[in-house]
Amino acid sequence: MIRVEIKQLFFDTKAVRSKLDSTTRRVLSKFGAFVRRTARSSIRKRKRISEPGSPPSSHTGLLKKFIFFGYDPAKRSVVIGPERLSQKERGEAPHLLEYGGTGTVERRGKRRRAKVRARPFMGPAFEKEQPQLPALWRGGIK
Repeated sequence: MIRVEIKQLFFDTKAVRSKLDSTTRRVLSKFGAFVRRTARSSIRKRKRISEPGSPPSSHTGLLKKFIFFGYDPAKRSVVIGPERLSQKERGEAPHLLEYGGTGTVERRGKRRRAKVRARPFMGPAFEKEQPQLPALWRGGIK
């Protein structure tokens, strides 16, 4: 007579979920780092203004310096992008550069509203790195 333990035929749910959670964190953190690196490298430090549709120029270095990523374990997702800067005018700059729109510009002590044409840097970085995502998952759970 052959005796088989039923428990051996099923997945150990807790072990599988634990492995999946750690793999998800590792893969998405790597992906976030890749997108951040690509976005940072697309921003050039120079004095002249970039052309609309191309990545922005970094005049002070703040935009390039404050691009971060973080893994959110509750949502099992990664958030990648520039940190909101403290000053109101500079705080809206990353959003205006990515999507365009109207914002406040200060020149020579005078404030005025100005239309900003989009100079995306995060979207193109994400699109460039996205094809590599399946390869990061390959062989992740063993």
